Amino acid sequence: MKIKHLIFIFLLLTLTVTLVYADDFQDVEDAVERGDYKTALEKLRPLAEQGDAEGQYSLALFYKYGRGVPRDSKEAVKWYRKAAEQGHAFAQKDLGLAYEDGRGIPKDHKEAANWFRKSAEQGNAAGQYRLGFSYRVGWGVTQSDKEAVKWYRKAAEQGLAYAQDSLGFAYFWGTGVPKDYKEAVKWYRKAAEQGEARAQTSLGGMYEKGQGVPLDYKEAVKWYRKAADQRDGEARKKLGAMYDKGQGVKQDYKEAVKWWKLAANKGWSDAQYHLGLHYHEGHGVPRDDMEAVKWWKMAAESGNADAQHDLGVMYEKGLGVTEDYGKAEKWYTEAAKGRHISAPFNLGTMYLQGLGVLQDDNVQAYKWYLISASRGDIRGKEKIIILEKLLTPDQINKAGKLAMEWAVKNMW
Repeated sequence: MKIKHLIFIFLLLTLTVTLVYADDFQDVEDAVERGDYKTALEKLRPLAEQGDAEGQYSLALFYKYGRGVPRDSKEAVKWYRKAAEQGHAFAQKDLGLAYEDGRGIPKDHKEAANWFRKSAEQGNAAGQYRLGFSYRVGWGVTQSDKEAVKWYRKAAEQGLAYAQDSLGFAYFWGTGVPKDYKEAVKWYRKAAEQGEARAQTSLGGMYEKGQGVPLDYKEAVKWYRKAADQRDGEARKKLGAMYDKGQGVKQDYKEAVKWWKLAANKGWSDAQYHLGLHYHEGHGVPRDDMEAVKWWKMAAESGNADAQHDLGVMYEKGLGVTEDYGKAEKWYTEAAKGRHISAPFNLGTMYLQGLGVLQDDNVQAYKWYLISASRGDIRGKEKIIILEKLLTPDQINKAGKLAMEWAVKNMW
């Protein structure tokens, strides 16, 4: 006798089971609920071996998560395939994921998309979402934002939070559909109300900026907090900023530091930068330039231009670190590549004054002041006027050529 319906759902490494009850298999359910996977497997394996698709899919999940058997991705794929070939939609989706990730089988995006499509065409929401994602990134199919939206919508209308969030994202950016902030809010909200952290953060952002909804900082904070409580790094970073600025909440530097530190420890460079800034200024924490340098260095190494610039200042002035003009020049240059406004001016001044390893070089100084002025730094314009009186026409032309070459090379 076959199981009519048996689906095992694994969450947070804990196995739970949802069953459409079959009286003959109450002992299987009971064994799983008490964590007796050995007994459950003894009852389940014969069903899988007899060709029952639900049993095969469930057995695959036992192998995937290592419940009652050693974790074995290859064995999981074996049983996914048996169930998938019988048309089991969840097995088709999970077999697609195995191909996509290269788990238990060589990575193959075309095969992944093939199985996602089989699942999706049966109406499986998760399969529809995965097929939509394949179209979004062009894995195994020709990239198509319109096709991605088509499948996201099918899954979203079935209530799948991930798909609702992705559909909101498509409307926000206008990928595959015309840009429409109100539609973005609609779908972000549906996902957010199901507890999807990424959507909660995005919905908070819509309220913070007044996009598709009236500007409402309190509502923004509400949604950021929900996502932050789920350890969403971007939400923690944004919640820290709200406390820092006193938007939607009473200004509280200590709370800002608290949330930025949580985000910074997970690698969010913006949070690392702002955390360093608060240590440098002594806002919410005792002033500590060594701590400021620590966090700015992390952010700078991740490409944060503000942190690169401020780290350059610390090395130039010997704050929190030993004075080192070479490192100052290095970080100013990196910040300049990141289009930081003040960094080119600082480089020009270092060349003008011949600080550290840099030679007194008015041509190089003029080059950097040209770049500085082009970015709207009035100090650069003032220095250009002064240097034009000291340089020859040939030197000015050379500096202009150097500035243009640098700009082109660094995608100015």
